[in-house]
Amino acid sequence: MKDSYPRPQFERESFINLNGWWTCHISRKAMCYRNREIDEERVTSKGFEDRILVPFAPETPASGMNVQDIIDCIYYHRTIQCERLDEEKRAMLNFAAVFYHCEVYIDGIQTGFHDGGSSSFSIDITAFVKDGEEHDLVVKATSNLQDGSIPSGKQSSYMTSYACFYHRTTGIWQSVWIEIVDRCSLENVRTVWNAGSEELYFTPSFRALRKGLMLETEIISPEGEVFTSCVPASQMGTYHIHISNPDLWEPGHPALYSIKYRVKDGEKVIDEVSSYTGLRDIRFEGNMIYLNGKKLYQRLVLDQGFYPESNWTSPSDEALEEDIRLSMAAGFNGARLHQKVFEERFFYHADRLGYLVWAESPSWGLDYNNEGLAHRNFLSEWAEIVMRDVNHPSIIAWTPLNETFYFKNPLAHRRLHKNAYEICRMLDPSRPVNDASGYIHYMTDLWTVHTYVQDPGKLAQQLELKDGMPFRNYPQYEAEYSGQPYLVDEYGGIKWDPETQGDMSLSKAQNLTSWGYGDAVHSEDEFFTRLEKLTDVILSMDHICGYCYTQLTDVEQEKNGVYFYDRSSKFDTSRFRRIFSRKPDGYDI
Repeated sequence: MKDSYPRPQFERESFINLNGWWTCHISRKAMCYRNREIDEERVTSKGFEDRILVPFAPETPASGMNVQDIIDCIYYHRTIQCERLDEEKRAMLNFAAVFYHCEVYIDGIQTGFHDGGSSSFSIDITAFVKDGEEHDLVVKATSNLQDGSIPSGKQSSYMTSYACFYHRTTGIWQSVWIEIVDRCSLENVRTVWNAGSEELYFTPSFRALRKGLMLETEIISPEGEVFTSCVPASQMGTYHIHISNPDLWEPGHPALYSIKYRVKDGEKVIDEVSSYTGLRDIRFEGNMIYLNGKKLYQRLVLDQGFYPESNWTSPSDEALEEDIRLSMAAGFNGARLHQKVFEERFFYHADRLGYLVWAESPSWGLDYNNEGLAHRNFLSEWAEIVMRDVNHPSIIAWTPLNETFYFKNPLAHRRLHKNAYEICRMLDPSRPVNDASGYIHYMTDLWTVHTYVQDPGKLAQQLELKDGMPFRNYPQYEAEYSGQPYLVDEYGGIKWDPETQGDMSLSKAQNLTSWGYGDAVHSEDEFFTRLEKLTDVILSMDHICGYCYTQLTDVEQEKNGVYFYDRSSKFDTSRFRRIFSRKPDGYDI
């Protein structure tokens, strides 16, 4: 993604892309903190002994390093040069993601820091650089997957991957870039569509303001109709534009409105940002979900966003789009993004293609019993994630947590659920919140369950209503079900590995390298017979309004994808499409 602008919903024409070859040094974390002299020597470095291709993590082949070890601490170095700086300009250094604790130094002086492995951040480096001069940039990243203090998703905390835990991602794993912007430039603009009044609301945030500035907004509909507004620039002041005859966004019709924001000082444009939005309304009434007033059946696939050559980082912008197209080709209308915060450009492609998305944090690895540092790390980062991605029309639900069953402190456990739910509702009341995918719910707008029962008859018995109440994973721990939309947001996971299918003589050790749910099938026909019957059970039940099949692709040793790990086809994709493109009678979408 060297030439792709990393923030497609807030794009400026000019930027300095810092992706490419840096030098680096890998160190034990203890050495970083206990020996200040060594740390000082490294943050003042003018280059290290190893080379790494940013934004790929050192554990990946794509980085040029392919380190097969647990990395506690890594230092990066490269030179930077900023031009067109004057007293009215600011140099902003942007990181799409660094795992997990990040410190930034220029010429040995700390310019900023950030905690959070999946959220984006910016650092104002204006005071540390001079116009046209070359400076040494050092980025230090540390993490600890063993102490339970940080959310790390599906990253293995052991030397090797196993079962449904995979190779790690350390340090810089998404794009880095610099923008030279006006002192009074826009930081962001929150957009909210009000379907009732047919008005698009805007809430801008500026880096600074001075008297007399105006904010001009130009919206162009998919048909070319232009809507404009010009208001005094006001910090967090909300304004709106009426959109007549709105062209609504939905699967099959992903209508997008392009937007230009211009900050003006008289006739002079001091900042211009390109953006876009999709007008759509997602709401829930009783146990049903509606998109633009249409009854929605969600046919989702679990997408973990791992790649053979680059782990968490997509190898290219085209690869992000291709994963969506592969999913749609198999009959799905969306994805539950699982235990990873995806690149903003993934959401851009989902917006363009009309693909529904549930956004999730990488909550695994977190010690739910630790109300101190662990909870603080998770909640502060989750708020940043929501605010970064809140404007994407493709995102129709937030899922802060996943399968939080293993806990010792019930008070801490339920409080984390409550806090995460309330953050979502406070920052974004326009979307439903699934407090935790599957298992235990305390406060939730969607009721989700996980089941990997492989026998269709037993699945039917499990999911059928009993005394008017649906199946729940752990009713002894959670709140009572109160009629929310009910979805089976993990099922299936049918294992298929050509290297082990049908060979019962393989040792247990060999089978551990080929992991999936339940007993493996032994032929393509057996695979599709089981898949169709399992899916038929879910489609037949009136109280279920959607599902999520596990999963889009194999990931390392987990062999239950619709596609192989390299994205090649396992079977004829049309056979998947025939099963997953169906929806029950009575649903509009």
